[in-house]
Order: sequence, then C-alpha cells, then structure tokens
Amino acid sequence: MAGFKLLLCLSLLQAVYGKGSESAIQCTPEVMKVTVPMDGDRRMSYLDQLKDYKPCMPYMEDNAATFMLDLQDPHKCGVTRVLNKITGKRTFYHKIVIEDTAGGRETVTVRCVVTGKLRALARRAVDSFPLDFNEPETLNITRYEEGKAPEPILGAVVKQNGKQVSGEISVSPGTPLSMEIFLDNASAPVYGLQVSYMHVTDTGKQQETIIFNGCSVDPYLFDNFVTTDGDVLSAKFRAFKFPDTTYVQFKGTVTVCLDKCQGVQCSNGATGYGRRRRAIATGADTNKVYEVSLTTFIKVDWTDGDREAEDVLGLLKNLKVANQRLGDADGTVATVAETTQNIKPAVQEPISQAHTTTISLLALIACLTLALVK
Repeated sequence: MAGFKLLLCLSLLQAVYGKGSESAIQCTPEVMKVTVPMDGDRRMSYLDQLKDYKPCMPYMEDNAATFMLDLQDPHKCGVTRVLNKITGKRTFYHKIVIEDTAGGRETVTVRCVVTGKLRALARRAVDSFPLDFNEPETLNITRYEEGKAPEPILGAVVKQNGKQVSGEISVSPGTPLSMEIFLDNASAPVYGLQVSYMHVTDTGKQQETIIFNGCSVDPYLFDNFVTTDGDVLSAKFRAFKFPDTTYVQFKGTVTVCLDKCQGVQCSNGATGYGRRRRAIATGADTNKVYEVSLTTFIKVDWTDGDREAEDVLGLLKNLKVANQRLGDADGTVATVAETTQNIKPAVQEPISQAHTTTISLLALIACLTLALVK
C-alpha cells in the first residue's frame, strides 16, 4: 500500500512537472514579449500556423523560448489586432503552440491591451423643465440590469476539401482552396462580419490587393466572401505562389458590426459581404463597432509533375493587371511592387535632362582619354 502511494505521488509529481511553468507576457505599445519556459517535458514552441517560418521563430535563452511580437506591424507574424471604434481600445492576441517529447500539443493564447482615448462628447441643447415640475423625494427602483457585449475574437483558416491547411503543410499551385473567417461562440450571436479589404503578399516586397471595398478584384483567382448566417464568411480561391518564396500571406481588414453588416453590391452582380442573406440596406452603416486586422499564412510549392498543370504565374499576372486597373479607377496605386524596410514606397527619382547631359559628357571625355593613351 505504501509503495502504491509512493508511485501515485511520483506520477502526480511527474504530471505537474511535465506541464512546465506558466508563460510570462510583457506589453508595451510597440512590442508584446512572451517568454515560454522550456522546462518539464517541453520540446519546442512556435507561433500557431508558423512552425517553420524563420522570421517569427523565438530565440532561446536561459532554457526559455522568447517571442518578440511587433505590435506596430501586427501582420508581420500574424498578430490579430482588434480596434474598438468607440473607445479606441486596441487588443492584440496570438496563439502559441508548445509541443512535448511525447508529441502532445498545448495551445496558449497570449494577449495585450492598449487603452485608447475616449471620444469627446458633444453637449446638445435641451428644453428647460416646466415651472410646475416636482421631483419625487422617494424613487422606488424595482429592477436593475446591466449588460456588456463580449469583445469579438476572430479566426481565419484555409481549407482543402474541408480540412484545414496551415503554414506547416505545403499545397500545390492551382489547388482549389477556401478561406473561412469566423467569430467565436460567445460573440457570434451578437455581431456580424464583413471583409472590407484583403491583400496577399510574399511576406516581403510584393503585395497585391484581392478584396477592395468588400469586392473581389479577380473573382477567378479569389472569389467574393459569402455567408449564410453572418457569423462565418467563406471565399473560394486557387492556390498560387510568388516566384521567390513558398509562403503566401493574407492580410485582411474585417469590420465587426452589431447584429449584421451591410452587403456590398459588386460589379459582377454578386454581393460581397459579411452579413446575413437579407436585402441590402441603402442607408449608412452606423453599427460598425470593431475593426479587426488579421493574418493567415499558407505554404505553396511545386511538386514533381505539377509545374505544367497550371499557369500560376499567368494567374498572378492577371491579378497584377486587375490591381493596375483598380489603381487607375481609384486614382491611387493599388499594387505595391517594392517597399523599403520601413514600409515606405521605394520610388525612383526622375533623372533630369541636365543630369543626363553631364553623364554623356563624362562618357565622351573618358573615350577621348582612352584614344589618346593608345
């Protein structure tokens, strides 16, 4: 009996020790620092969907994995930002996966909150009370209720034949896929969704717009988002890749509305939205309460024999042309071809005629000098 109790105690001790210590989170307006102790039977730690993505891997120090998540550029490593458009409060969150030596996985949600400034309240004129108005000395309050809507938590996944595809599994270019954006169970009965904008990038310099003002730029490559209940949006698309990388990053701006969001009538007659299937309202949409910036990654690469199956570079070229037309119609450049490290457009300064003439004279002098030397 004593031996059994000792064995039970040792098992409990191993179970507690095996789980490892709790993670520590430090927040500033610029960075969220997360330190995951790699004690117990923990083997490795990484950001959800970014297991092998080197730019967002933690650095190891003192037997701990430390993540430095940039809150000024949350898309960089897939941090989700929720902006309360009424209070200005910004909430940043991500998921960290911890694997143990037995192959088990533990997922930890990390969160930072940055308080914003309240909106200024405008006073309005009110009528004065009548002269015969009397305020009762005793008020009988029979009922008191207070309610608070939950802060929405959004998720985004890419699926192939109904199964999730993450940044850990590679798919072939041209593969039919679907993207789903959804609300958590607590906030789904309260809110509706609409994807306002979405860009696709090579995680570096190249970026193309695929959703603009709620509508698809190239429906053949990436269709409009549709919904049946307003809580889950889905869009079909074909996997494609940029020439110099296997990672494709989707950066979206999602509007969260009370009850439902209004639909957007797109040029091809379809409705691009995140709202329930009802008639589109004509008035201004005043129930937008949150703006969410979210990111998801997928890996796209060729496999043997697939390079001739789909002219994916042609699809990308068509998307670039559609972006150029979009920029011409909107009066702005919709395609960001190259950017510097500080995310500013890399614009080449025009060469003046005098500068060109100077270069020509220098070249002529060099040629005459070489001729005299000979």
